[in-house]
Amino acid sequence: MPEEPDPARVVADADVLAADLLIGGSAREALDHVRRHSWVELVASDPLLAATEELVTALADADLAADHRERLEAERVAVDQPEGDHPALASAYRGEAAHLLSYDERLRSAEAGLTLQPRVSVSVRPPDAFARLFDPESLYAAVEDGEYPGPDRDPRA
Repeated sequence: MPEEPDPARVVADADVLAADLLIGGSAREALDHVRRHSWVELVASDPLLAATEELVTALADADLAADHRERLEAERVAVDQPEGDHPALASAYRGEAAHLLSYDERLRSAEAGLTLQPRVSVSVRPPDAFARLFDPESLYAAVEDGEYPGPDRDPRA
């Protein structure tokens, strides 16, 4: 069985990172939870950022995609990724993240869960479920000392 993941580490698949930028909605709401708290970390490999940049370029334009990647590079916890691995799964495994946000139903399927469980302990959910279930007060108590101080960052900064 894999080691216990860090409940304050989150990976967002390329589709969620692109949706956060281009659409907002539940992707932005979920990632705003991460951005609001300095003790919650976004984990991403270089291939995950490259996949996000490629998607944003295809949906919008290359300049916006490059700017978005630059911002993500500054905000993320960087992890290495073995060649050929799925970028989001590898980021979760290598970054010991407890949460993987994705719209990809293949990653969220029961079959995927059974395949992943012996290798990596990660909860794969769509952003709306993460946004709805995120409880910073109880998470803070599990990972930090003291009483939950509330959000300590502006998610739009």
